[in-house]
Amino acid sequence: MDASLLGFMAVSGLIGRYNLAGLDLEVVMPDELFASVETLASVRLYNRKKFPTFLLTVEIGDSSVLFPLLPGRQSARKPLSLILRHRGCHPLPPGMFRSCFPVNFFVRSFSAPDAGESIVFPTPRPCREWSLDNQGVQNGRQAASRRGGDGDIERIADYSGHEPLKMIHWKLSARQGDLLVKELADSAGEPLLIDPGKLPGRDIEERLSCATWLIGESLRNNRPVGLQLADKLIPPATGRRHRLQLLTELALYGSDPAET
Repeated sequence: MDASLLGFMAVSGLIGRYNLAGLDLEVVMPDELFASVETLASVRLYNRKKFPTFLLTVEIGDSSVLFPLLPGRQSARKPLSLILRHRGCHPLPPGMFRSCFPVNFFVRSFSAPDAGESIVFPTPRPCREWSLDNQGVQNGRQAASRRGGDGDIERIADYSGHEPLKMIHWKLSARQGDLLVKELADSAGEPLLIDPGKLPGRDIEERLSCATWLIGESLRNNRPVGLQLADKLIPPATGRRHRLQLLTELALYGSDPAET
């Protein structure tokens, strides 16, 4: 009886280990990832074995997702909710493969491959006492009407996802392979230049959160926005690529001693 039980445990152990072998993991993060804000990542699992993998749980930090069955030499993709707490360039939390297959007496686990790094933007927090209108008055300018009117085309910009479909320049978009929009001269907003060091807040993290919110609000209203940093000036502009550039600068702010 004891020998049979030991034999059963040995065989189940070998099957369990094989069940977790030959797996490749890829975690795809969204372009915009904010500190302490829940985001939806994509977990792609590939089974290099000839035989299927059963009842596999992938854990990334405190989050997990179950793959009940992954056939041999196939891949599957599932969403995974993640929260990263601090801004900057950080490695993703360590991952684990876990499974109770073939019997539910033991849970076997292996460390998953390194999931890579992500740039985490500051948490956006409204700073109402430093509104967009007040900023325009302090600059001694009155805000102009917003983009999206009916005037002449002033420039072509990247599609941010907020412009109406009628503003998309379809011919240029097809030629460039990316969505481009028309910005009209009579609807240009007054440019906004943000200096994070002069924003309200008890510390630099609160000021960066305010700057992140101001960038989002400005571009949501099609108002050109830029950054004035200690050793760098990014002129006001619009578009998704510009937005990611600004947010990346805020995420990495302070990594250079000249900025602190």
